[in-house]
Amino acid sequence: MKLVFMGTPDFAVVTLKALVAAGHEVVAVYSQPPRPAGRGQDLRPSPVHEYVAVNGLDVRTPFSLKSADEQNSFAALKADAAVVVAYGLILPRPILEAPRLGCFNVHASLLPRWRGAAPIQRAIMAGDRETGVCIMRMAEGLDTGPVCKMGRVAIAPSTTAGQMHDELAALGASLMVGMLEELPIACAEQSGEGVTYAKKIEKAEAHIDFTRDAAEVRNHIHGLSPFPGAWTGIQGARVKILNCATVEQSGPAGMVLDDQLTIACGANAIRPLTLQREGKEAMDAATFLRGFPVPTGARLS
Repeated sequence: MKLVFMGTPDFAVVTLKALVAAGHEVVAVYSQPPRPAGRGQDLRPSPVHEYVAVNGLDVRTPFSLKSADEQNSFAALKADAAVVVAYGLILPRPILEAPRLGCFNVHASLLPRWRGAAPIQRAIMAGDRETGVCIMRMAEGLDTGPVCKMGRVAIAPSTTAGQMHDELAALGASLMVGMLEELPIACAEQSGEGVTYAKKIEKAEAHIDFTRDAAEVRNHIHGLSPFPGAWTGIQGARVKILNCATVEQSGPAGMVLDDQLTIACGANAIRPLTLQREGKEAMDAATFLRGFPVPTGARLS
């Protein structure tokens, strides 16, 4: 098919690669403009932009799609369909209506649960037992379009957002390639019940609250791993806990209970498995404690 692809982060690159491998003609790729990044704040292209630059596809990086010129330029591509994966811009009606068969979005949740910006993180943080991917025919609302394909994935207590990101990216790519082969396809309207919104992760959310139940603390940690990383203060240092397990031990919330760095929560406790001090590499708990011993009875801030 003759496709326009619209996406920005690593999650989107997986689907773009799959479309190219399946033999579709990607006539243009839209991505967010380069943004300042790193210590020098140099302009850095998005992961999709970088992939396109290496593979010789036409890349477009408008700041907005609201102007008549941008909309006419998009329509002139005469695409059969547009594939959208975490693009980062709202598509106005003229863009949605331009492709012959419509615009289709890969969304990393079981819609209508977790519409919005951070569905993978929010599902894990909320303690959901499963999540998945929906292929949706796009409408003007926020993730409100009818669902054409759905795939489900279990969330284990040990699952981190990073692991789920990779699994759902591969699943979404597979579902999208399969759906395109079936176009035109019947899609089911979303239920009006069970709607939740996955708001963007804020930096302030990353601080760990040990007064919560251990399972809630674990879900919070895993939902923010590896980025931005849930953190606590340990002996004056900011330390991210990237992976942990719950254990049936008790004590005052935030207290270190033993030489394995088991930390008491509001109910039960967590035992960190992977940690990262500010400015250091991530490491397993035993390695961390050899270089940064934490005595039993210490209180975390």
